[in-house]
Amino acid sequence: MEGVRILTTAANTNQNIIRKVPLFLDAIKFHESVFALPFAYIGMFLAADGFPGWHAFIWITVAMVSARTVGMAANRIIDRHIDAKNPRAAVRHLPSGLLKVGEMVGLTAVALVVFIFAAAQLNTLALILAPFAAAYLILYPFTKRFTWAANLLLGWALAISPSAAWIGVQGSLSIQPVLISLAVAFWAGSFDILYHTQDRSFHLTEGLHSVASRFGIVNAFRFARTLDILAIGVLVTLGVWMSLSWPYFVGCGGAVAFLLYKYSLVNPSDLSRMGLAFARINAYISSTMLAGTLAAIYL
Repeated sequence: MEGVRILTTAANTNQNIIRKVPLFLDAIKFHESVFALPFAYIGMFLAADGFPGWHAFIWITVAMVSARTVGMAANRIIDRHIDAKNPRAAVRHLPSGLLKVGEMVGLTAVALVVFIFAAAQLNTLALILAPFAAAYLILYPFTKRFTWAANLLLGWALAISPSAAWIGVQGSLSIQPVLISLAVAFWAGSFDILYHTQDRSFHLTEGLHSVASRFGIVNAFRFARTLDILAIGVLVTLGVWMSLSWPYFVGCGGAVAFLLYKYSLVNPSDLSRMGLAFARINAYISSTMLAGTLAAIYL
């Protein structure tokens, strides 16, 4: 009977975990992996000057998705008390009780093991640097508690991916992937600045830090536009440096068009369409750059 009870308990636990998979995916905004993954693939394809082979492709993909899961799950755990006070974030899974802290800790631990294992399948340098990347992803959520540069540091969290993918292919780092990472840092920092303009009043009340809470919403938009301009400038510089063919620059032009469209959706006096500007436009930008890069490589 004891054995039956143990088996029944294990079966119920497995069923409970399976039932909560959609909640886990929603909690970490799994669909938003499309923001950074295309830039990781840009680093990967440029490093290999084409398709790097299925081994590298699969393990780089696994590493990127699992690393992002580590960062997002840790962010949800670290910020759960802040989220509970924020009307916009109170519906998230931990403050609303849909998921438990222990469950998110378990997800973080599993994702971390998968990330380290994936890095080990690539090369020695990838394995050596993986713990440092994971530590950055886990620790950067704390920065909003003491510096307005937290938005920029979020940009660098996403910027890890192109250089990491390059290392995954070549086992070394050079200036080209650093330029891609710099562009991603500018671009991601820009949209994080804009996204958190929604929370300016809450941040001021709670003593939290962001560009908007420090400099105001109007200046936050100016800051974001400057970063977007720098991002495009760096991407164009990369294309010239690597002598990439014309489709790459068409991709840059497409990214500019989407950025202009983003600023037509939101402005300092109207943040109501921030969700559309954040979720869709960013995915279009990264996907357009990937398409242009692939076309440049193969055409």
